Amino acid sequence: MEYRKDVEVIDETPDAYKNIDAVMAAQSDLIETLHILKQIVCVKG
Repeated sequence: MEYRKDVEVIDETPDAYKNIDAVMAAQSDLIETLHILKQIVCVKG
């Protein structure tokens, strides 16, 4: 994981989001998982 705190890059801290696996596990009685998508890259510019 990479996090840049440059003045020209306005971004959120990586800790701003909950772990998606933990969130989905907590909701397992409400959902049926059909597919799992994983982010492989995030490009901002």
